Amino acid sequence: MKDYIEERAVEIAQYIIENNATVRQTAKQYGISKSTVHKDVTERLLQINPSLASAARRVLDTNKSERHIRGGLATKEKYLHQH
Repeated sequence: MKDYIEERAVEIAQYIIENNATVRQTAKQYGISKSTVHKDVTERLLQINPSLASAARRVLDTNKSERHIRGGLATKEKYLHQH
C-alpha cells in the first residue's frame, strides 16, 4: 500500500475520533468520497493500526445509530423555517 494512503487513513481516523465526525463530514473535510473514507477506516486502517481502527469504528457506529434522529431534526427544522 502507498505511504500517502496509509497516512491518510490514520489522519482520517484521528479526525473522526477527535471531532466525533460522520463519514460525510470527514469526506467533505478531506475532499474525498464517502466510500474512500469508509474503506480507509474499515479496511485499510485495520492492517495499519487495529486499535485506532476500532476507536474510529465505535464513533462511526454511534453516528450510524443516531442518524435517524439527526434526519428527523433536520426535517423538523426545514418545515419550521418554511412557514
